[in-house]
Amino acid sequence: MRVSFVVNGREETADDVWEGESLLYVLRERLGLPGSKNACEQGECGSCTVYLDGAPVCACLVAAGQADGCQVRTVEGLAEGDRLDPLQEAFVECGAVQCGFCTPGLIVQAHDLLERVARPSDAEIREALAGNLCRCTGYEKILDAVRLAATRKAESR
Repeated sequence: MRVSFVVNGREETADDVWEGESLLYVLRERLGLPGSKNACEQGECGSCTVYLDGAPVCACLVAAGQADGCQVRTVEGLAEGDRLDPLQEAFVECGAVQCGFCTPGLIVQAHDLLERVARPSDAEIREALAGNLCRCTGYEKILDAVRLAATRKAESR
């Protein structure tokens, strides 16, 4: 089957997609977008989180055919050219990036939170990121990064 969709603002087409092929596989292997990670393949870890028509989803659980005609935004699509999104910058600045495997999903999920809630409480941040697992950071630096990005975003308004 052929799947056509808009990924990070660009029209993309993948041919010969088989029925059980995931959106994650198409993004990584067919379109060369390795940001979203393949970890659990069960929607438990959040490392593959992307936006699908504006809503965060685990790309490992979405059949590629379900994305036909949709808008997809990956962690790569948050940056503008060579300029990182302020949340991506905050993750680097706060040391929230260690092995980096969970980072793309955490950033997409936190980005969604900051689009909905300008100044989230710690409880709101924890709830928003609850579906994303990290084995390296202990989460505190991740919380610091989200707080910093929220503060900077609020100050720039």
